[in-house]
Amino acid sequence: MGKETALALADMGNTVVMAVRNRERGEKALAEVVNRTGNASTALMICDLASVSSIRQFAKEFADSYGRLDVLINNAGAFFFGKRQTTGDGFERTLAVNYLGPFLLTHELLPLLKSNAPSRVINLTSGLYKSGELDFDDLQSEKSYDAMKAYRKAKLMVIMFTYELARRLQSTGVTVNVVQPGFVATNLGRNSGSRLQSLLFGMVRPFQISAKKGAETTVYLASSPEVEGVTGKCFSKLKEVSTTPISYDEEKQRLLWDTTLKLSGLTSTV
Repeated sequence: MGKETALALADMGNTVVMAVRNRERGEKALAEVVNRTGNASTALMICDLASVSSIRQFAKEFADSYGRLDVLINNAGAFFFGKRQTTGDGFERTLAVNYLGPFLLTHELLPLLKSNAPSRVINLTSGLYKSGELDFDDLQSEKSYDAMKAYRKAKLMVIMFTYELARRLQSTGVTVNVVQPGFVATNLGRNSGSRLQSLLFGMVRPFQISAKKGAETTVYLASSPEVEGVTGKCFSKLKEVSTTPISYDEEKQRLLWDTTLKLSGLTSTV
């Protein structure tokens, strides 16, 4: 979906910076975007959301190179099946890539977003968040690890983070919304290391929508004047949708915010 989002926005004539983890794959995607759109302003930068140092380095280099940011799209997502894995920073990997990484990246880029307001932040979640559960005493799944539960929990946290950040950024001109793209045919799950899971993902592929279709709502939120000033909402299929009751719990949103700051070693700037 990231490539399809970049294609659509580049085709509109925007300057698009693709943040990728793998340079070789990123270069191929970049070449396709430039060739298909003719937009030479599209660029590539390396950012590994599983690495705190990579995120901070990316944010610094981006600010030095561009000096402004109109739209930040947190698109990355990953499944990690099998045994619990940790990043080099000691975070459970599913939590790091799907939630902590986007949280930190947004935090690091907020000065640019604020200085260039009106601007937009768009976070991507998954419909699987609906069965996500939060245990603030075990956010990193140290007591009990289940890959699907970890993923669902992380995607619920993305929604709650979106709502909390939107409230904190009221009157700044920075809007924050979240997208449920639907059941999209992507490579999510193929990095699981599980043959069974890869087989299952292949079996359901005929029932999935295309990555291009899945990117439509993200592109809409990033570019449409119709949503100028709209913030703290969830969108699916180009329309605003409601989310689960727990996602609207402001006390839990604030607790999640404070807990995430502590985990990340951050001091809130919002």
